[in-house]
Amino acid sequence: MADAQRPARAENGRRDLTDIAIDCFARYGYRATSIARIADAAGLTKGAIYYHFKDKEDLLFAAVADRLSQFERSVTAEILPLADAVTALQQTTRVCIEHATKSNHRRFIVTLMVEAMGTNARLTEQFRAMMHRFRGFVRDIIEFGQKHGVFKPEVDGATAAGIYAGAVMGAEIQYYQDPESFDLERTLGAFLEQYVGSLRVVGAAEKV
Repeated sequence: MADAQRPARAENGRRDLTDIAIDCFARYGYRATSIARIADAAGLTKGAIYYHFKDKEDLLFAAVADRLSQFERSVTAEILPLADAVTALQQTTRVCIEHATKSNHRRFIVTLMVEAMGTNARLTEQFRAMMHRFRGFVRDIIEFGQKHGVFKPEVDGATAAGIYAGAVMGAEIQYYQDPESFDLERTLGAFLEQYVGSLRVVGAAEKV
């Protein structure tokens, strides 16, 4: 049965196709998703797909780039400019939870990130750069908190950012494997409380 997707409108072209393609990739996996399946979901011919993309891999890279930039824009739009480090970490976590639970797209990105390791250098580089930017963003929040006397000055910002990113990714993977019994919001909420507690200077004002 054909995938229930909206037809790709000519005026949106590539963007509509990346939306539809990543829905197919998320549902069936990259290997099981053919150009024919994407064309059928989009209500187009295979020739129309090839007009915009040279092959399935080209379409995949475009879809990944679009989703990564969308996630990063969501994070930065919610947080910047920085006003309070604790609130910034809370908002960052909330954005991660929303992206993880409201569509298949974040799940696909995380799954593909694992699959690409050692098998696809181009995708691996995309994901490596994304994770580098994300850790750098969290490191900047931590260093902002240190500058304003909220977080302990002896904490290494890069290491702390790696711990945060690892916890978020690990929790998301567990949620994708078992969404019925794994409470992502509760888990990340508990982690964040402990994480901020380990960073906070004793006696620093509480921020909610």
